[in-house]
Order: sequence, then C-alpha cells, then structure tokens
Amino acid sequence: MIFTFGRRAHSYFSFRGTPIEFSWTGQSDRPSDESIEEVATTLLDYFLQPAEAGGVAEVHIVFTRYVSMVSQVPEVRRMLPLKVVDVAGAGELDEAGNEALEKELAAKRGSSMPLYEFEPGPSEVLDALLTRYMGSRIRNALLQSAASELASRQQAMHTATDNAEDLIITYTRLANAARQGDITQEITEIVSGADALGAE
Repeated sequence: MIFTFGRRAHSYFSFRGTPIEFSWTGQSDRPSDESIEEVATTLLDYFLQPAEAGGVAEVHIVFTRYVSMVSQVPEVRRMLPLKVVDVAGAGELDEAGNEALEKELAAKRGSSMPLYEFEPGPSEVLDALLTRYMGSRIRNALLQSAASELASRQQAMHTATDNAEDLIITYTRLANAARQGDITQEITEIVSGADALGAE
C-alpha cells in the first residue's frame, strides 16, 4: 500500500497508474500539527489492523534526507514494527544461568524497588507514546524533505544566476567586439574617403 504526502509524490504514482491508498497534498512545505497527527494516526491504524482487514505488516517512510546545502540523499526508514535494541550486556548469563545485567542492576538499586514504575500500566503508556513517536518521525522526515527541496531550489537558482552572469559577460564581449568592428570599419571608410579626396 502506498500513502503519499505532497503533490509530487501523488502525481508521480498517479501518472504511473500505481494505486494510492491515501494522499495528503497542499502542505508539504509547511506541514501542520493536525496533518502530521492525521498521517500518524492513519498509518498506525493500518498497522494495527490484521492483514485480512487490509492492514499492513510494516510501515516504511521514503523521504529526502538533508545533509547540506549541496547534498540531499533519498532515504528509506522502517518506522513500524519498532526495532528493539538490546542494552550492552543485556541477556548475558552468568555461571548459574541467571541474567548478569539484571543481578548487577538489582544489586545497585537494592532489590526493594523496581527500576521503573509505569502509571498507568506499560501498555497504556506505549499506546499514548506510539502516536507521538510516529508523529515526531513523520515530522522529521517531512521537514528534512522540505529543507532538501528548498536547498535544491536555492542551488538551482544560484547555478542559474552564475550561468546568467557568464552569458552577460559573453554577450557583452560579443557586442563590444561587433561595435568595435563597426567603428573600425567607419574609420577605415573615412580615411579612405579622405585619401580619395586628397588624391583628386
């Protein structure tokens, strides 16, 4: 399934006859909070639906990553499902077969208090944060794409200005050479006319 944000993406896939599930246009240069939240909610809804009901197994975002004024790189990032990154040392077992990191953390904090306490429960916190996480990732991608487009336009205008200045210099030289040729021809005609009159 393809979801597009912006006119260019929509027209690109429409022209090629690729079906678009949903499209947001008109705000690619300045995405609003409402549109970003709508995109995040829509993508999350499709991800949470089962495949039989039209859901998706993974969500990837394709955007232009801003590197510098002269360099913008197309990039694909997987947004969902979240990739769990192990903490260094997590999952390592000691001689007795117990998790070494858990024992070390328990010894540091004392065994009476848990490391983190979630209120409400972890699932409610995750549900609330997942939409915000999606929104921040989408905002980042859209702002980088907008910055890349502006940098690309500015670079194109700078190149066009430099080319125009080069053309002005070239055509000024050609005009000066043509004018100098006309002046030289007129002086030659005057001198040869004066010589002809003097010879009579």
